[in-house]
Amino acid sequence: MKILKYLSIIILSILVIVTLTGCGGEKADEGQNQAEKQDQNNYIQIKGSDTEVNLVQHLAEEYMKESDTELAVTGGGSGTGISALINGQVDIANASRTMSDTEIQQAKDNGINPVRIVIAMDGLSVITSESNPVKELTVEQLGRIFKGDITNWQEVGGEDKEISLYGRQSNSGTFVYFRENILKGDYSANMKRMNGNAQIVESIKTDQAGIGYVGVGYVVDETGNETEGINAINVAKDSNSKAVSPLKPENVESGDYPIARPLNQYVNGKPEGEILDFINYELSEKGQQIAVEEGFYPLNPEFKELNQKSLGGS
Repeated sequence: MKILKYLSIIILSILVIVTLTGCGGEKADEGQNQAEKQDQNNYIQIKGSDTEVNLVQHLAEEYMKESDTELAVTGGGSGTGISALINGQVDIANASRTMSDTEIQQAKDNGINPVRIVIAMDGLSVITSESNPVKELTVEQLGRIFKGDITNWQEVGGEDKEISLYGRQSNSGTFVYFRENILKGDYSANMKRMNGNAQIVESIKTDQAGIGYVGVGYVVDETGNETEGINAINVAKDSNSKAVSPLKPENVESGDYPIARPLNQYVNGKPEGEILDFINYELSEKGQQIAVEEGFYPLNPEFKELNQKSLGGS
């Protein structure tokens, strides 16, 4: 009987210890979950445009020096960023094109209200090898080249060489923008579709017959000079207009450079809290200077006004 009594006491003690440990574990798990939620409040995830990724990474790095908020910036293309926003997977989508009506409706169907902010201007640049004698083209000629209607450099005043085309993949905002605004049709089936701007630049350096398009930030080096090995084509609106360079900010600001474009970000609803703070930093004098350092250009009055409406006058 004494043995049974002692066994009962031991079993009861074990049960008490297990129960207390379980409660402590639940409290620990609960505390951990609360900490994770708190961390998420100070964490901004940004995804999208390959053209914008270096710029926004630089902005994020400088912002984090002044803030407790952590930012993660990744590329993948404008389409990837927009899709992630539609599905509620990111806080900010970088996009070098505007969202389509279909994408906006998909977002709304998912309870997402896309709000557009413009963070900088890009002089979308057409590049060739620096050894290529062709230094200027019209918008029409560019469209015909990338559609495959013009296939030899001799047809536009160059050497007798078959033109080699480099472009982006279909999830790229630059791919879409160039197709809709320059080609106004489909790309040549012979165009090599590259993963990013940097790949196009490196390919053009080694291909004397190559031509491609990239964000202006990939055409200049850290000192603001044209990247060695490539040439940025001067582009004219038409045969009666002067061809101008994307490397001069005044050409982009005035609209004389015909393929300048805004660099966009999309958020869910009017931004608040840390997201609003970061966007205001991007649009500040310091943020706009960083855009210039990355080879892009500050906002013009048209897009400053758009931002004021998007941010509710904040």
